[in-house]
Amino acid sequence: MKVEAVAVADQLSVVFAALADPTRRALLERLAGGEATVSALAEPFDMSLAAVSKHLKVLERAGLISRGRDAQWRPCSLEARPLEQASDWLGDYRRFWDGKFDQLEDHINRIAGSGNRKEES
Repeated sequence: MKVEAVAVADQLSVVFAALADPTRRALLERLAGGEATVSALAEPFDMSLAAVSKHLKVLERAGLISRGRDAQWRPCSLEARPLEQASDWLGDYRRFWDGKFDQLEDHINRIAGSGNRKEES
C-alpha cells in the first residue's frame, strides 16, 4: 500500500469513528443548514455545553467541521471534503454490490426463462 493510500485510510478511520456517534451525526446534519454557534447546536440536546463541545472537538479533529472566530462568537461550519472521501471509498463497495445484484438478477431471469420453456413443451 502506498504511503498516500495509508494516510487516506487513516483519515477515513478518524472520519468513520467520528460518524459512529449519533449525536455527532445530528450535529453535522444541523451544520449542513449553515453556520451555528455551540449554544445553538446544543439547543436540541439534553446535554451540557461542555459535552457538546467535546463532540465538536471530535468532529474538528476528523476535519468534518471548522470553527471560526468573530469577536465572542465562534461559529462552526461543515467541512464536506472528508465526507466526500468517505463516500468515494464506500462507492467502491456500492459498485461491487450493484454488480452482484445484477448477476443475481441475470441468474433469476435465466431460471425463470428456462421454466417458461418447460411449460411451453
